[in-house]
Amino acid sequence: MAESLRTVDARAFSTPNSEAVAHFAEQGWLLTNTLDHAALEDLRSWVDEIAGWPSDGDGWLHHRELTDDGPQLCRSENLVPFHEGLRQLLTSGKLVEIASALLGQPAVLYKEKINYKPAGGAGYAPHQDAPAYPFVDSHVSCMVAIDDATVLNGCLEVVSGMHGSILDMDDAGCVRPDIASSLDWAPVEVAAGQTLWFHSRTPHRSGPNSSTTARRALYPTYNALAEGDLRDEYYREKLAAFAADDGSGFHAKVSLIGDFQGRAV
Repeated sequence: MAESLRTVDARAFSTPNSEAVAHFAEQGWLLTNTLDHAALEDLRSWVDEIAGWPSDGDGWLHHRELTDDGPQLCRSENLVPFHEGLRQLLTSGKLVEIASALLGQPAVLYKEKINYKPAGGAGYAPHQDAPAYPFVDSHVSCMVAIDDATVLNGCLEVVSGMHGSILDMDDAGCVRPDIASSLDWAPVEVAAGQTLWFHSRTPHRSGPNSSTTARRALYPTYNALAEGDLRDEYYREKLAAFAADDGSGFHAKVSLIGDFQGRAV
């Protein structure tokens, strides 16, 4: 496992050069240095602002989980129509450039979310994102670290070189437990301002936040523009699926699959 972590550290690129793109194509993930100090501070202030938005807003979504300290915000999504700064960050500039380089063609924003992992907050079961992303075949996700993501606070763990196909799933849409237990999982600690890119078929998971402080991350997903600008369709599909859910399936209404391990509020 230590060797895997040294490989991650060695692959922190400032820009999506040919070596970085080749690494992503082979391994299914890439770590980049994305935000400078000023941009990171802007993002932190925007996230504080968004976390304070009311739950019954004009279209954004807040999700909460029940922790030992009571209900806590665990996710906000559908944000760019309502926040100019975040819209500029996610739809122009470096993030779109890197996504385009990794996809090998122009990219467009497919969806966006902020995950808040409060102290004691739940993790996510082993899964691939692609089953939760309807309408498109070519997409890449990333985690922009707002706070340092560490093993203690439940950083992502990934499996290298396993992004060629969809693995067999359980009834919740997650990687079947017997398959997940056979994979070589490597934790990826990501410093605030860095971005971990991963293919939508890269298996990943995260543990609970065992620290005493919350940690936050921004997760935009991009698809190939050639497949269409499908962001509105995605959120219509998600809202329809949530409305049709009778509450008997997943732990909480957070995703179109049942990867979230928290308790529903």
